[in-house]
Amino acid sequence: MAAVVTDNPSALRYEIRVDDDLAGFAAYGRLHDVITFTHTEIDPAYEGQGLGSTLARAALDDARAKGLRVRPHCPFIRSYIGRHPEYADLVDPG
Repeated sequence: MAAVVTDNPSALRYEIRVDDDLAGFAAYGRLHDVITFTHTEIDPAYEGQGLGSTLARAALDDARAKGLRVRPHCPFIRSYIGRHPEYADLVDPG
């Protein structure tokens, strides 16, 4: 199983694909240098395989690489940051 995460800016979401099948996404809005994560969803067929964490990590790493601040309105992304304090510096207090 090869999981690949890509940013799909036209759909305003990061997507995770497994063997070319869409397994989930993290939806976002973006304004200037702030990315607001609003919803994360993993297809039930792929739950329990760690894909949500893989997706969150890749999206946050990409936000860091792009110099973006993060507003984690999505409960999953917010929880992921809470469990991984190395991403706490990305959080925008606004």
